[in-house]
Amino acid sequence: MSAETHSTAYRYFQLVVIIMAAGAIYPLLYLRQNFEVSILESFGITITELSQCYAMLGVLFVLTYVPSGWLADKASPRLLVAFSLAGTGLLGFWFSTMPSFTELKIIFAGWGIATGLTFWSAHIKIVALLAHRDEQGRFFGFLDGGRGLFEAILATIAVALFAYMLQTRQETTEEALRLVIYLYVAVLLVMCPLVYLVLDDHRSDASAGEGDQHSGNFKADLKQVFSKVEIWLCAICIVCGYQLFWATYSFSAYLQQTFGLTAVAVGSITVAKLWMRPIGAAAAGIAGDLLDRERVLGVLLVLASFSLLGMAFFPSSAASLLMLGMVLLVGILTYAVRGIYWATLDSCEVPDRIKGLAIGVISLVGYSPDIYLPLLNAALLERFPGREGYVIYFVGLSLMGFVGAFAARQLRKRVRQNAST
Repeated sequence: MSAETHSTAYRYFQLVVIIMAAGAIYPLLYLRQNFEVSILESFGITITELSQCYAMLGVLFVLTYVPSGWLADKASPRLLVAFSLAGTGLLGFWFSTMPSFTELKIIFAGWGIATGLTFWSAHIKIVALLAHRDEQGRFFGFLDGGRGLFEAILATIAVALFAYMLQTRQETTEEALRLVIYLYVAVLLVMCPLVYLVLDDHRSDASAGEGDQHSGNFKADLKQVFSKVEIWLCAICIVCGYQLFWATYSFSAYLQQTFGLTAVAVGSITVAKLWMRPIGAAAAGIAGDLLDRERVLGVLLVLASFSLLGMAFFPSSAASLLMLGMVLLVGILTYAVRGIYWATLDSCEVPDRIKGLAIGVISLVGYSPDIYLPLLNAALLERFPGREGYVIYFVGLSLMGFVGAFAARQLRKRVRQNAST
């Protein structure tokens, strides 16, 4: 095997490991996606209290994004990712005891540190450095799609286990949910040593150009990142696309409360949506490499916005099969957006030395919906109970997709202008 082939194979092998780590770490935090009503019942909390936990998680993410980027430029990715997996899994054991609301907030705070400060920028930077310039789209598409595939496999097992415990074993919802939590915790604790043994501690940017090795002044580096218009356009694309995706977190309760479906039926539909992630994300990433990243992203944002509008006004009398088709359409388009929007980082021309910091700054803007969308969702549902609240929520988020498409168009213009000078 040639050195080049070995290098390519090793890059993809590391990508697979990162994909599995990313696919294992977040489902436990966002268990509400498939089991929201069951969580409320088992923990004895209200939707407002659960939303407060997610809002706090979002605040911690925002507070740690920039430090996370700085840490990703300074520390070993292997240690950062392994620590994150272990911390998230151990907190999951506490979560499985169905603790009080006060303890629940402490758990979510710990998850915010483990998945925000030590994991987020580290795993994004690793992928950005593993991929060559003409592979950015597919690597990030494979990251999001592969992560989605891993999540879908785990979620399929989790829902099947949940259904078995309820319907065959006649266990309580609390016991069924606890077994689901144990499943996710076990995967996290298995992935921790695997990541530690497989990921390479040698930083890919160690051989960066002479200009990349200078400085190290945090303020100067931050000023360099802030001064690039392309970075802000990239951040707008991500914040708009991420808001479209956030709408899908409400599908479980929306279908169960508005359309009268059972918890098992809703879980099955939302798990089917998860299977759209590897298809949508990988296809978008490859299309971005073959065509034009920014143009593909803009088109996908517009299509995802229209599909979410369709979900908002979907007739409540429609057959379950049509409902499933609508959910899958929204899913594949929002996942396609997620699969390609980080590939636009390469268009920002950021030196590898401060790439982690740039990722942190972009994430600070791009994932700020984690703070306000849970609270907005809860406030709308309290002010406008039932379907009306969901319609207002979905329509508002769909409008953001058009804003993101405009930002993608402007980013494409700047990339073309820079290439011609």
